[in-house]
Amino acid sequence: MIPGSVSKLTESVVPFAATFKAKTDIVHIAGAGTVVNIIPGLGNGQSQFLILNSNAATVLGTAGNIAVGLTMVINRPVFLVFSRALGKWLINSGV
Repeated sequence: MIPGSVSKLTESVVPFAATFKAKTDIVHIAGAGTVVNIIPGLGNGQSQFLILNSNAATVLGTAGNIAVGLTMVINRPVFLVFSRALGKWLINSGV
C-alpha cells in the first residue's frame, strides 16, 4: 500500500510512456507501446506490489528494470512485485 492510503488500494491513469512512476497500487496505462522502466512509488529501497492494466497493446520490455518481458492483454491486469534485492519488477504472468 502507498503510505497514507489507509488500507485501501489507490488507482491512477497514466498516459503511455516508456518510463513512468507508479504512484498508486493500481496503474492503468492509456496508450500503446513498450514500457521499459517503472519507477517504484516507494523508492528503490523498499519492495512493493503493483497491479498494472492497459487499454491498448502494451509490452513490458526488459531493457530497464523489468526482469522478464511480457505482452499484456488489453484490460487484463498484470501483478508485479518490485524486488529491492534485484532492483527489478518481477511479473506474475499466471503461467
